[in-house]
Order: sequence, then structure tokens, then C-alpha cells
Amino acid sequence: MRRVIVTLLCAALIVALALAIGLLHGHLSFQLGSISVETSTPIALVALAVLFVVLYVVVRLLGVLLRLPRDWRAWRQRRHRAQGDEAVTKALVALAAGDGPAARQQAARARRLLGDTAQTLLLTAEAARLAEREPEAEAAFRGLAARRDAAFLGLRGQFRLAMARQDFPAAAKLAAEAEAAHPGGSWLRAERARLAVRTGDWSGALALADSNAPKAALAAAAANASQDPGTALKLALVAWKADPGLAPAALAYATRLRAAGKERQAQAVIRQSWALAPHPDLAAFALAQPGSLAQAGAHAQSGEPLKQYQAAQHLTEGNPDHVESRLLLARAALTAGLTGEARRQAEAARAAGLDQRRLWLLLAEIEGDGDASRDALQHALVAEPDPTWRCTSCHATQATWQPVCPVCGTVGGLR
Repeated sequence: MRRVIVTLLCAALIVALALAIGLLHGHLSFQLGSISVETSTPIALVALAVLFVVLYVVVRLLGVLLRLPRDWRAWRQRRHRAQGDEAVTKALVALAAGDGPAARQQAARARRLLGDTAQTLLLTAEAARLAEREPEAEAAFRGLAARRDAAFLGLRGQFRLAMARQDFPAAAKLAAEAEAAHPGGSWLRAERARLAVRTGDWSGALALADSNAPKAALAAAAANASQDPGTALKLALVAWKADPGLAPAALAYATRLRAAGKERQAQAVIRQSWALAPHPDLAAFALAQPGSLAQAGAHAQSGEPLKQYQAAQHLTEGNPDHVESRLLLARAALTAGLTGEARRQAEAARAAGLDQRRLWLLLAEIEGDGDASRDALQHALVAEPDPTWRCTSCHATQATWQPVCPVCGTVGGLR
């Protein structure tokens, strides 16, 4: 309804204007050379209006013609942009689906339509990496690294490729450059820590470890690798404080204390760790040195088995009912000639549920010759294996402790 009213008003205005022009009086004349024109005022005004309209149309047409190349380029750019965006989407879908050839094809098409932008270079690199074309991926990542706005992406990609081919010196260099391009990135920190572990740089791995990292294992490894006694002692203390129940951490600290002439402190460390988690390696360390564990301070392994037994008693005071304590006391009592006490401790370990080969062999040794000894040896053949270091992730077993599981690579996994 409003549109109809506006149309009527415009028509009325035009009619009124035409009538007003028609009512004008007078004549208009001009002469141009030999040409002379004379007309009435209304006709002259109409002619001027028509001339204005014609000139306006001509100017507009000229403007359209002049803008035509620019508009054509803009249209082509919009078309390429739309097609390029479509290719980017298809490349992302192919990457998500794990279709390397399709991802490479669409990434190349997007790069051809959109040029070498950060997005197209990253797509090209990731598609090539998925298709296992490392040189192509490396070239695209280098192109990214050369851009100021996407240098970290390029360096990150090159770092991953270097890690995959185990080129650790190149990976370390790229990690330093990536840190400079984007300082403090959590992903880069984790990758640098992984690189430090792979290269055996335990001090570096410890420095980069987050709050959830097994710092006891890393610090113990760093202490064992350090050539400086003072630094090794500090690192071993970190390891022991991080996990006093981890035998390698306690041994790393106690060994440095012993080397520094602090035998009493070393033995105290071993006793505290034994109270938390007894381990045969702790007993071997404690009883291998003149017996600061023994009350009288006599030499425990200098031909005095009874002093050895007393040292074992002192060690196990904090956790006397643990099967490791029972086995240690049984072995020490047998060596000291206390056969009855050795049998009592071994039987207590068996009553606690221990059914390992070492227990039955010990019982056979306690019983000497006879049916009981032969029966124990028969049990040893079918008993459970003796304890080893076992990975908490892949459950692989190892004869000796290592900071990293050699099977699955879990740091601090061997317990």
C-alpha cells in the first residue's frame, strides 16, 4: 500500500512539473556559426533534460567500460578464492580420513588457486608427510619457516620430520629455533623433553619435565651420568626426595653419600627406602660396606656372619614383615649358622604367599640333604620366576633398571 501511494505521488509530481513547464512563456534562441536555433522555453527545457540524460548514460557506459578489466580480475579472484576454499576443505577431509594421495591432490589444487599462503603450504606439507614423501614435506615446511607469520609451523614440522628419522642434532637445532620463534610453547617443551630423553640428556630432560613427569627416574639417571661429584650428589638428592621408595633413586643418593665419606647418612637413606619399598639391591648396598648398620659398628662382611645377620636385622626394622625382609633375614641367619631362625623366616615368607624360585632354593639349602630338600627343589622347578624390573605400561621385564623402558619408551616405567 505504501508503495502505491509513493508511486501516485511521484506521478502527480511529474505531471505538475510538466504542466508548470508548459505554462512557461517566452522563446529561447542561439546561433552557432551559420546555425541558428529558436524555440519556446518549454521545449528548450525538455531538450536540455534529454541531453542531460543522454550525457549521463554515456558517462556511465564509459565508466563501465573502463572498470571492466578490474571487475573481470576481481571476479576471477573471487572464483579462484571459492574454488581454493573448496579445495582446502577437501584436503582437510582427506587428511582426516588418512587418504594421502587425495590430500596431496587437493592441497596442490588449493596452492595453485590461492598461491603459497601459510594455509596452503601447511596443507601441502602435511599431505606429503601423510603420503610418506619426506622431501616434498620438507620443502613445504621450509617455505613455512621462511615466513615471519608462520615460522613456528614450519620449524615444528621440520622438527617432527627430524625426530622421525632420528636426526637428533638437526632436531635440537630446530627446537632452539622454534623456541626463539614462539617462546614458552607447551608442545615444544614436551618435545624438547622427549628429545633430551632420546639423546640421553637426563639433566636437560629433568629441567624440561612438567609436574607429572617421573622426576625421580630422570634425576637418578642424571646423577648416574654426571661426572661432577657435587652435581651428582645434588641430582641424587632430588631423585630420592621425589620418590624415596624407588630403589635406584635411593641407591644413587646413598652411593654419592658413601663416596663423600658420609656412610651414616647413606645407611639412613637405605633404611628409609627399605621401610617404604624393600628391594634386594638396597640390601646388597647396605651389607656390602663396614656395618654402620650394625649396632657395634663392626665389619659385616669381614668373616663375621653373625654381625652380618645383626646388620640385616637393623636394616629390616622399619618393615620386618615384608617378604623381602623375611628372605634377607633367612639368608643372613643361614650364613650365620642360625638354621632354625633361617627356616622360621623362610616359612613366614611362604606363608605370606611368596612362591618364587629363590624361596624354594633357599628352603632346599636350609634343609640340606633329605626328602624336604628334594621336595623344595621340585617346587623350585614350577615356582614363579624371581622378581625383575617390570614396565608399568607394556609389562615387559628387564634384568636391570633403566630410566626408560627399552620396549615401549615409557620414562620411569620400570618398577
